[in-house]
Amino acid sequence: MQNSDVVIIGGGVAGLIAGIKLAEAGKSVILLEKESKVGGQCKTEVLSSKDGDFRFDYGGHRFITNNKYLLNFVEEVLGDDLLISQRSSVILHQNRIYEYPLNLKNLLKVAPFKLLLGAAYDTLKILFKLVKPNNKNFESWITSRFGKTLYNNFFGPYTKKLWGIEPEKLSADWAGQRISLLDLKDVAKKLFFKNKKTVRTYAKSYRYPKYGFGGLPSKMALKFESLGGKIILNSEVKSFIHSENEIKSISTKDNVYTTKNIISTMPLNEMSSKLGFESGLEFRSLRFLCIGLDIEDFSPHTWQYVSDYDLLPTRIQEPKRRSSSMSPKGKSSIMLEIPCNKNDEIWNMPENELLEIVKKDLIRLKFDIEDKIVDYFSFSTEHAYTLMDVEYNEKRDKTIEYLNKFDNLIMAGRQGTYRYIFLDTAMETGIMAAQKILDNDSISKEKIYNHRNEKTVIETKSVA
Repeated sequence: MQNSDVVIIGGGVAGLIAGIKLAEAGKSVILLEKESKVGGQCKTEVLSSKDGDFRFDYGGHRFITNNKYLLNFVEEVLGDDLLISQRSSVILHQNRIYEYPLNLKNLLKVAPFKLLLGAAYDTLKILFKLVKPNNKNFESWITSRFGKTLYNNFFGPYTKKLWGIEPEKLSADWAGQRISLLDLKDVAKKLFFKNKKTVRTYAKSYRYPKYGFGGLPSKMALKFESLGGKIILNSEVKSFIHSENEIKSISTKDNVYTTKNIISTMPLNEMSSKLGFESGLEFRSLRFLCIGLDIEDFSPHTWQYVSDYDLLPTRIQEPKRRSSSMSPKGKSSIMLEIPCNKNDEIWNMPENELLEIVKKDLIRLKFDIEDKIVDYFSFSTEHAYTLMDVEYNEKRDKTIEYLNKFDNLIMAGRQGTYRYIFLDTAMETGIMAAQKILDNDSISKEKIYNHRNEKTVIETKSVA
């Protein structure tokens, strides 16, 4: 049995920065990580070849923040390994390439006449207020702001493929925080009437670690340990002993831990289940197919979104577009993101079968890599996306209400608070959790769990 002032469950960036803040304040802290290395969703995997290493992140991470403290912290931790990168994204749809985010000028230039005619008709209805904003679900949110034409061609098929459910069953919250343009009315006004108000856009410039995003949690772990913190790997939490309002101990397969305070970044549904409450909350999983290529460049784009529903991937990434160190000199690579659910057909499919399907899909997208493959592998993540169905808020509220009974438990991080948030916000929840332990009256749990929960686009220009 081991005892400490604080036990942190989960070694992602939220758990690590909470541990650093607490250790700096003189607290004894044990961090339990179920995997063999820290990082959570921010790890970087390596494919080694005779020419060198190809590196692949767990998703499309980038560091964008308006928090100057957080920027200074990341700059200090990564030093010269922190780069400034530029994002270039496009949408691939029926063998045409559209700018991402969608904009009217590009649609006029690229889209077929039938699509333009439908979009023009939708725009007129929106301009003359024949369609009112509707926030009932994702489908109604999009169609009332962008029209049925763009929904049927872009938003609808891609969203159904990504989430695995009909868009009408998806909450409008996801659209409100992820779709960059306000609506066609505002875009049309800007284009035709030179409206000075700038339409909301995604940040194109961002910070990125030289050797992949896994470099950030790795160096954070070193800083945490230098302050006296203790990291125990391969330590999945199996159970808790608890009373009505307090968790007494934490058990892993190898040990039992007692503590005054717990910060957990474990997925919210798993945490509540281990404490006796079934939340009904779910996550959407991802499988990443990573391919090293014997070519210098695959495309000029960082991300290519694949909107066609009958094609397996949702996004194609080229890691060297973020850092040239992600591939050996003179080589490139691609990582295909393929949505799935744990233990379904895609999750369990042998790598060689998955590759054959993807190669056929790439040919349909006019990419033939058959004789360019150096090597390939795949990996998966179970808790890639919080499944924001139309009932998720109610289920989440009930789960948090139940967990709030335990006075010495604070949830933090993306999975821990069941929020579709960016990396900087996840780190901020970790900082806030540490602050609450250091000064119980300084902040409420509710403020941590709903930090930056505004109904607006959450990716904006960074102080970087």
